[in-house]
Amino acid sequence: MGSNKIKEQIAHNAEMTVDDFEYTPFNQEGGLLKARELFGTDLEPLINELNGYLIA
Repeated sequence: MGSNKIKEQIAHNAEMTVDDFEYTPFNQEGGLLKARELFGTDLEPLINELNGYLIA
């Protein structure tokens, strides 16, 4: 799951949520289960941090 896809999601929506992993293009690469496998308990704090930078 590439960081480019996360950047694209943020660019189009100005935020990222855990639910976004269930939609294209993320669901094509494992969706939320894969994201949780890769990031574990850091997933939601990471998303919150990313969104914090967008708001600032």
